[in-house]
Amino acid sequence: MSEFDVLSFGETMAMLVADQKGDLASVNQFHKRIAGADSNVAIGLSRLGFNVAWLSRVGADSLGRFIVQTLENEGLDCRHVAIDPARPTGFQFKSRSDDGNDPQVEYFRRSSAASHLSLDSITPPLLGARHLHATGIVPALSVSAREMSFELMTRMRETGRSLSFDPNLRPSLWTSESMMIREINRLAALAHWVLPGLSEGRLLSGFDDPADIAAFYLDQGAEIVVIKLGADGAYYRTPQDQGVVAGVPVTHVVDTVGAGDGFAVGLISALLEGHAITAAVRRANWIGSRAVQSRGDMEGLPTRVELVAEFETANREQAHSHRGLR
Repeated sequence: MSEFDVLSFGETMAMLVADQKGDLASVNQFHKRIAGADSNVAIGLSRLGFNVAWLSRVGADSLGRFIVQTLENEGLDCRHVAIDPARPTGFQFKSRSDDGNDPQVEYFRRSSAASHLSLDSITPPLLGARHLHATGIVPALSVSAREMSFELMTRMRETGRSLSFDPNLRPSLWTSESMMIREINRLAALAHWVLPGLSEGRLLSGFDDPADIAAFYLDQGAEIVVIKLGADGAYYRTPQDQGVVAGVPVTHVVDTVGAGDGFAVGLISALLEGHAITAAVRRANWIGSRAVQSRGDMEGLPTRVELVAEFETANREQAHSHRGLR
């Protein structure tokens, strides 16, 4: 039996978040957090009770120590995080957002420790994980990180593990758009569950309609494609079924960063627990909606207790009311 339920990998950066509104140049006070789509999903799954291994690299500096301590406090197994004595930990500045508008973000990650992830980073214990979650961010960091992403996904698929993939496009990290599209689609073809946003799916597939985007990835070998539609919820398609699951109404959006990661947490956790696709998408929509109502990339991700108390209880009440109307 595997030691890990889930393996996730990528770059976690230190994030300095403005305490005041306004342009970053005029802000004098910041507080320190962590940021990274891949680790957001890992944290979310850990909070729901999954045993999650985290594969990464950080610098031999205070920001690296801060990141590892924060991830370990969230329950992640960080034994496979390498300390790089020659390269720094990446970091970013983020403006304060309280009104739902996208915050201003400035990255300082070029030649970071995590950009030097490579084939040597893959060790046998990691390959025993039950599930692998990957994104399109890591292969954008460097050639060696891209080689590692392909190798890790290929080996996990060959050994019968399930794989999820969120494109998480970062055009500024790629040499060209055409290269980004080609490489991301090659990775997506290795995954069982593919989770693009609608605009990402349109760019990557060349199709406009969610049904056609999903068919594009099903034809490449995916078993489930779920397309995030923002406030409208999500469209899902399998070889046997398709449909739209409505979004969860949100009265006040605080910070949109991390919504897609919350969605991935909900979908992956529910599918690993054996829930039907519609139930999995409902959970994904709910956690995504929760994420946008809190300041911070992963602060809104629920614990298992919160999931049961807030989401599953509401679902049961809704089911009872529907039965009462019949």
